[in-house]
Formats: sequence, structure tokens, C-alpha cells
Amino acid sequence: MEKLTNEAIKLLHHLIETPSFSSEEEKTAQLIENWFIQNDIPFERENNNIWAYNKYFDESKRTILLNSHHDTVKPNGNYTNDPFKAFVEDEKLFGLGSNDAGGCLVSLLAAFTYFYSKEGLKYNFVIVASAEEESSGPLGLKSVLKYLKNVEFGIVGEPTLMQLAVAEKGLLVLDVSVKGTASHAAHPNEDNAIYNALQVIQWFKTYEFEKTSKTLGKVKATVTQLNAGKQHNVVPASCDLVVDIRVNDKYDNEEILEIVKKQMPRCAEVTPRSLDLGSSSIAIDHSIVKSGIALGRNTYGSPTLSDQSVLSCPSLKLGPGDSTRSHSANEFIYVDEIKEGVELYIKILEGII
Repeated sequence: MEKLTNEAIKLLHHLIETPSFSSEEEKTAQLIENWFIQNDIPFERENNNIWAYNKYFDESKRTILLNSHHDTVKPNGNYTNDPFKAFVEDEKLFGLGSNDAGGCLVSLLAAFTYFYSKEGLKYNFVIVASAEEESSGPLGLKSVLKYLKNVEFGIVGEPTLMQLAVAEKGLLVLDVSVKGTASHAAHPNEDNAIYNALQVIQWFKTYEFEKTSKTLGKVKATVTQLNAGKQHNVVPASCDLVVDIRVNDKYDNEEILEIVKKQMPRCAEVTPRSLDLGSSSIAIDHSIVKSGIALGRNTYGSPTLSDQSVLSCPSLKLGPGDSTRSHSANEFIYVDEIKEGVELYIKILEGII
């Protein structure tokens, strides 16, 4: 285990120093291929997704999916470090993608490799290092699910401080176009699209969806973008909003969309960007959750989106690192978090296989 952990940390250094923005992950995909080659593990690849099965895969058994992603967001403007330089300082490994989700990915690769050649397991394993997670792109995990065999449940590697995220909010992004009547700003106009938009914004700010989840709490809607007008002396004919809605497991995205449409005034046109990114969960009495609890792990509901949203099977979000560091300047993960990640992934899985 120690050798695998050291190799995983070395791989993470290489991943950090290899840019892999969503849809541009070719070079990190090659690094992951090299991991499998060096460990004599056959693998398959489509686009920038790479997957592999355990050596003694048995068609009669169900399969555990291990998944994390190797794409990153672009570094924000507040970095003072070089985002593509991996270095350790004060026991922290710095670099873009170190926390989200490089530490999780390399820890899962190490755990999968640990189990790869073991015989007599209760379950099969398949690991998928996926692309386009950060952009929810069409060529990510969703595109290769059709190739995966007999999957019963999944572990999705995202930074959770190795606590058990047994539920995850879905995401519904809405484009809302609020109409009005264009006119010269010097003349009376009771149909200003910007003023009409104020009541729409206020509705999203104050409306409370009725159903509250025990693990995920309330549905949260936030207006995040606004665009209107082209010049100072023209009342615009439209005001366009973008609304980010985090959906709990008491609703599906279609239900939320219908509620919003019914509540909007006639001047507002609502268009969803996608209905596919639903909430996800796993039963608290599922064997993998019970195994984690037995090791002193706590359960909680996660407000952030991951590749869990494209899975139809039960899934647990679990990984080293802290979600609050994700997408932040000077991103880092503690080296000891990676070591703990490898150890706990193996122990939690040993508890059920």
C-alpha cells in the first residue's frame, strides 16, 4: 500500500503540471494510460475517458464503479502561485486540480490497483477516469456508461474530507428572458423590461419550495447573471437572467421547472439548459455506507454537483481533500490526506468484499 501511495502522489504531481481543461484532457489521459501500462493492467479508452476492470472479472458478479475526473477548471485570476507547478510546502501539495479532483483520482487508482489481481472477491471492480466533469460535457462519464458491466453502485471521488456524502443536490440552470417595450428613455414607459425583471428576481430570492430533505435541506435558487440594455437612452425590450437552482432529492428537475413556470408572470419566458443533472443518493443502510460508518466516518448531504448526477445506480461521494478549496486560488491538498484517502478507500471496500 505504501508503494502504491507514493506512486499515486508522484502521478498527481505530473497531472498538476499537465493542463487538462474540460475537453482538453488528452495529455492527462495519456498519463493515466501510463499508470495502467506500468502496472500491467489492460484498459480501454474512448475520447479522454479511460477505464479498466479487475483481473478476475466474473460476469456472474455485480460490479463496483470507482470514478473520478481528470479535467480541471481554468485557474482564476487570484493565483499567486504558478497553477501548473506542483510543489509541497508545509505538508500541502499545491497546484490546479490537486484538490478537485486529482487527489481523489490518484487515491482511487491506487486502491483499484491494490485490488486488481485479488481473487475470490464478492464484487467486480471497474474504474473510470473521466473527462468533462467540470463542464458537464457530452463526452464525459455519461458517454461511456453503456460500456460498463453489471454496475450495482458507485463511489465517486470528490473532496469530502473522507466523510460519506450519501446524497448530492442536482442542478437546474434556467435562462429567464423578461420582456418589456422598447422606447426612448425620455418618454413615459410602464413596461420597462428591467423593472419587470425586479419582481422575477424578488420571487427567486424569497420563494421557498415546499419539500425539505433530511440530508440535503431546502432547494436553493440563486440569480447569478443579468444582462439588459445597449445604451443609456433606450429602454430595453428584454432583460435576461440566469438562475442556478440546486435541487434536493425530494424533487426531480422537471418538477422544479414546472413550479417555476407556473409562478412566473406572463412577461417572463423560462428555458432550461438541461434537465439531466438530477440529485442522487444512496441508502443509509447500504453496505458501503455501513462499512464507512464502522470506520468512524460521518454521513452528510453535499450541495455541490459531481458526476453522480449522470449515474442511474446508487452512488456515494467520497474522497480526500476539502470541497471548500475547489476552484480557489492556490489550490492545494495535504499530502497526508492522499495517504488517508488510499488507506480508507481500501478499508471501506474491504468491509464489503
